[in-house]
Amino acid sequence: MSSTDSNVPADSPAARVLVYSDDARTREQIRLALGRRPAADLPQVEYVECATQPAVVRLLDAGGLDLAIVDGEAQPAGGLGVARQAKDEVYDCPPMLAIIARADDRWLANWSRADAVVAQPIEPMELARAAADLLRTRLQNRLPVL
Repeated sequence: MSSTDSNVPADSPAARVLVYSDDARTREQIRLALGRRPAADLPQVEYVECATQPAVVRLLDAGGLDLAIVDGEAQPAGGLGVARQAKDEVYDCPPMLAIIARADDRWLANWSRADAVVAQPIEPMELARAAADLLRTRLQNRLPVL
C-alpha cells in the first residue's frame, strides 16, 4: 500500500506496537496477522517484541508505545497478569489487547483490564479491527511524553 492509498500523511510517525509472548511463533503470528498497517486511516506499525516480563515493564515505563498486545499464555508471567500490572502502575498506559487461548478465559481478560480481547486461533481481520480501534483512540488522545 503506498502513501497515496491512505488518508495518512507520508511523514506520519509509525504507531509503536509492543508484542509480548515467550513464544517467537506466537509473536510472528500476531505480526503477520496485523500486518504493516491495520487500517488505511492509520500510520504504519513499528513492532517492538518482548519475550520476558521485565522487558515489557522496562518498555512500558519508557513510554512512547501506542498499543500493547499480550499473550495470555506466556510463561512464566502471563500476558493477562502483565496487563493488569501495567494498568495499575504505568502512567498513560497504552491500550492492552489480550490474546487468549480459550473463549472461556474472557472473564480473566476482563479482570486484567485489557481494552480488547481476541481468542486463538487468531483471525487476522478480527485482530486488525480490534487493534485499529484501539490505535485510533490512542493516537487521538495520546498524552505528551514526559
